[in-house]
Amino acid sequence: MSELSAALETIQPELMTVTRLFALPESVWSDPPQYRFTAAEGPAEYTITFTDGTRSLSRSVAIPSDPDERIQSLHRRRAARRLCKQTLYDLCRETTGIHPPWGSMTGVRPTHLMLEALAEGLTEAAATERLVRQFDVTREKAELLAEIARVQRALPAPGDAYMDVYIGIPFCPTRCAYCSFASGEIGDGSLVAPYMQALTAEMRGASRLLQDSGKKLRALYVGGGTPTALPDDDFRRLLDLVRECFPGAMEYTVEAGRPDTLSREKLVAIRDACVSRISINPQTMNDRTLEIIGRAHTSRQILEAFALAREEGIRHINMDVIAGLPGETETDFERTMEKILPLRPESLTVHTLALKRSSRMSLENAPLPDGEMAARMVRRGRDAAYRLGMEPYYLYRQKYMAGNLENTGYALPGHACLYNVDMMEETSHVLALGAGGISKRIWPEEGHITRAPNVGNILEYIPRVEEMLQRKRDLFA
Repeated sequence: MSELSAALETIQPELMTVTRLFALPESVWSDPPQYRFTAAEGPAEYTITFTDGTRSLSRSVAIPSDPDERIQSLHRRRAARRLCKQTLYDLCRETTGIHPPWGSMTGVRPTHLMLEALAEGLTEAAATERLVRQFDVTREKAELLAEIARVQRALPAPGDAYMDVYIGIPFCPTRCAYCSFASGEIGDGSLVAPYMQALTAEMRGASRLLQDSGKKLRALYVGGGTPTALPDDDFRRLLDLVRECFPGAMEYTVEAGRPDTLSREKLVAIRDACVSRISINPQTMNDRTLEIIGRAHTSRQILEAFALAREEGIRHINMDVIAGLPGETETDFERTMEKILPLRPESLTVHTLALKRSSRMSLENAPLPDGEMAARMVRRGRDAAYRLGMEPYYLYRQKYMAGNLENTGYALPGHACLYNVDMMEETSHVLALGAGGISKRIWPEEGHITRAPNVGNILEYIPRVEEMLQRKRDLFA
C-alpha cells in the first residue's frame, strides 16, 4: 500500500463530518456510497478527485518534505487528509450552495490554523485572509480567531517543561438532559467515601510522578461532574489534599457549576485554598428551560450563589451559558444575558448546544432552535461579553453543534484561564485523575499526542486505581 493510500484508508468518518456540514444525511455513505474519490501521487503533488455520481471535482497540494523521516511522514499524512476533506467540501459547496460559517474546518480546534499562520511570520491580516481563502471560513469567524490568537500569544508560554493536572469528581445532584460526560447523580452518597479514598491514592501517586518528571505545575483544574456536589467535609478534605499534593500552580480552578450545591462552608474552603477561579454556570436564566434540561434549581438560586461567592471574597467567577437550548427563543437568550450583565463576572463562556448520542436530550428528540437562530444567540452572547469589557481567549467546536457553530470563552484582560487554553490548544502535558480522566503527553516536534485514559465507570475505577497510576507512569516513562 502506498503512503498516500495508507493516509486515507481510515478517513471515511471525517468525510461523513464534511457532508454533515451541508445537512446531508448519513445515507449518502450507504453501500453503494454517493460520494467516491480517487487519489493520485505525482512527482511533487497529491491529487484528489471526488464525484457525487453526476459531478466531479479535483484538487492538488504540494507533497511536504522534511529531513526527519518520521516528521515528514506525519506532515504528508496530514496534508493528504486535509486535501481529501477539502476536495469533498468544495464539491458539496458547489452543488448545495450552502456556506458553513467555519467553511471546510471540521476539527475541534480551529485556532491551531491561525496560530500556525502567525508562527510562519504572517501578519494578523494576512493570516485572516489565508483562512478565508484556503478554508472558506466566513470573515467574522476568521477575525474571531485572530482576536483569540492575539490574547493567547500574550499569555505565559506553555511547553515541555510544564504539566497541568485535572482532578475529576464524577458526581452531580441531577444529570442534565444534554450531558454526555462520565458522571452520575450522587444519589444517597454511598459511592463518595470509596471514590474519595481511591482518588486520594491516585493524587498522592500522581504528585510523586510529577516530582519525578522534573516538570513544573502550570495549572490545576477540579472538574466533573460537579465537585461542589460533595458533602462539605469531603470537599474541604479534597482541597486540603490539592494544596498538599500540588502546590505552586500558576492558577487553580474549581467547578462550582450548580448553584444548588454551593454553601458558605464550601466557599470558605475555596477561599482558604487560594483557588484562583470558580465557575457558577447558569446555562440559562429562564426557569422553564432549567426545568426542561433537568437542572433542578432556579434562576434565583444562581443569583443567590453568585452573591454569596462575592461575600466570601471570590474574585474570579466564570459563568457558562448555552445557545440553542430546547424551546428557547432569542428573547429567552437575551433575558439570560441581561440578567448576567449586572453581575459582572470576570469571564463568560458562550456554548452552542451539542447533542451527543449518549445524552438524554438526544435520545428524547427534544425540539431545538434552528441553526440560524442559534447563530443569532451566539452573537448576542459575544456582544454581552464585549459590553462587559471582555475579550475572546479560547474556542473549540464539537460534532452535532447547532448551526455548525462553536464554544467561545471570554474574559476580562488578565483573567484568561490557562488550563482552558492548554486543553483546547493541546500545548501542555496533562495528568488527569479520577474516573474518566485522560492523561496526555505532548510531542511538539511531531505534532503528536499520546494518551492514557482512566476507566470512566466509577465502580471500576475504585478497585483499579493502581492500574490507572501505572498507565501514567508508562506514559511519561
